[in-house]
Amino acid sequence: MIETEPRRRLSSRARRVREHCVLALVSAALLAAMLLAVRSNDLRFRLSMATAYASLALLVTSLVVGPLNVLRGRPNPVSTNLRRDVGIWAGAIGVAHVVIGLQVHLRGRMIEYFIDPKRVGSALPLRVDRFGVANDTGLFAGLVLVLLLGLSNDISLRTLGTTRWKALQRWNYGAMAFTVIHGAVYELVEKRAPYFVAVFGIQVLVALAFQLAGYRVVRSGRAP
Repeated sequence: MIETEPRRRLSSRARRVREHCVLALVSAALLAAMLLAVRSNDLRFRLSMATAYASLALLVTSLVVGPLNVLRGRPNPVSTNLRRDVGIWAGAIGVAHVVIGLQVHLRGRMIEYFIDPKRVGSALPLRVDRFGVANDTGLFAGLVLVLLLGLSNDISLRTLGTTRWKALQRWNYGAMAFTVIHGAVYELVEKRAPYFVAVFGIQVLVALAFQLAGYRVVRSGRAP
């Protein structure tokens, strides 16, 4: 029996609803696990850590989907619902992390995350220490995630066209780069426990390994 267009649309919507339900459960589990793992009486710090690691895990997953298709010999289209949906959850939780993270250290004095109060009035009052670098890269990552969230829909794809949409969507690599720098510097600033450093490092290495493996297959001409 040939499936009609309305049925295909309904089936596609049902699959996306199921995907989002699964991703909601996965996200909740990641957040809950990190909230339990972080030993602190400061709820804002625990929420900041939870959203940071959950967002990173989902961002890594979104970067693994494409190379995994290539390695398995499957077609790797410009956009897939799964990759976009994972990216939506990664972006939403990442933006939440930016908002929560700005409440942790200076308690309302957000400008001092980026401006050194000792250098106000000078030609370059920006923070140039580790704390400043970590916050600047975190803010850049958050802005890129907002851009990616705006692209994660069919309307943007149709309006921009495949080439322009993909060119903008490739900023997900920029988001990952900014996130890695932000996270690595904060590992040093906050002197985090070794197991947090290990979890962070393993996720980064997984993303890098899959990207390199997929790139090699594509360069070899063996990609479908």
